[in-house]
Amino acid sequence: MSIKLQQLWHFVMVVEEGGFRAASNRANRSQAALSTSIKELEKNLGQALFESGNKSKLTPFGEICLPKVIQFLNVYSALDNDLRAAAAGQQGRVRIASVPSVAAKLIPSVLGAFCEQFPNVEVSLIDDNAAGVEARLLSGEVDLALGNSSHLEDGAIEFTPLISDPIGVVCLNDNPIASQTEGIEWQTLLQQPFIRNGTCKLLDPTPARALSEQALYSVENITSLFSVLELGIGITTLPKLAFPTNETRLVWLPLIDPPLQRQIGIFRLTERTISPQAQAFHDLCVTYLNYDN
Repeated sequence: MSIKLQQLWHFVMVVEEGGFRAASNRANRSQAALSTSIKELEKNLGQALFESGNKSKLTPFGEICLPKVIQFLNVYSALDNDLRAAAAGQQGRVRIASVPSVAAKLIPSVLGAFCEQFPNVEVSLIDDNAAGVEARLLSGEVDLALGNSSHLEDGAIEFTPLISDPIGVVCLNDNPIASQTEGIEWQTLLQQPFIRNGTCKLLDPTPARALSEQALYSVENITSLFSVLELGIGITTLPKLAFPTNETRLVWLPLIDPPLQRQIGIFRLTERTISPQAQAFHDLCVTYLNYDN
C-alpha cells in the first residue's frame, strides 16, 4: 500500500496538537478514524511513529520522519497554491503583439486594470505593423494580438472586433485644406503631393487608391512619417488612432468621400487554448475597448 497524503497530515496534526484527541477535533474526524489513519501509515512505513505507552511521544523513527514529512507537506502546499493561482490566472506570463497606435493609446487602460487584478503575472508587449502582428501570432511568439481586421488568415485566427477607427487626411495646419474640419473628399487631394504609408492599403478598394498610386514618397515608419510631414512636402492618410493627440503642427481631417474606417480588434489562434491569464487579458480588452471610437 502507498502512503496517503491525508495520513501525513494526520501525523503532523497529532504532533502539533500534542495528542490524538485534539488532533481529531482539528481534522474533523473521530479519534478512532484518526488512530486508524496513523496505524495504516506506520504499517506502510514498517515502523512505529509514536511510543506505545505514550501516544503523544514520538519514537526515534518518528523523530526522523517528522521534519521530512513537514518539508514535503510545505512543498506540496506551495505547489498546490501555485497551480491554483496559475489556473486562476494569478501567475505566469502574457505575451501580446499590437500595432503601435493601439499599443500607445488603448492598451494602457487595459494594462492598468490587468496589473491591478493580476499583480504577479508578467506581461510582454511587442509593437509591430499589422502584418508583423499577424506573423507573431501565427508563429506562436505571442498569445494575443491587437490590430487591423484586414490582416487575417482564414480559419487560423479568431478575431473579436473592438473599435472602428476612421481614416483621415494628415497635413500641416497651414495647408489650405486644413480649414475643411468637417471632412474632405479624396478628389480635392489630387493636387497635393502624397506620401504613402503602410495604412494606405486601406485606400486600395476605393477610388481614393489613385492618391497612393501617384505618391512621390513612401514612408513606413510612423516616427519618420511625421518628420517628413512636418517638412511640408506632402500629405498622407492615417487612421485617427495613429495621429498623436499632442500634435501641434499637423492636423487630422476626416475623409468623407469615401468614408473609410479600419476595424481594430483582438486576435487569437483558433485551434490553440490560451492560458487563464491570457484569457483574462482578452476579456479585459473586450470590456474596456468594445466601443466606437
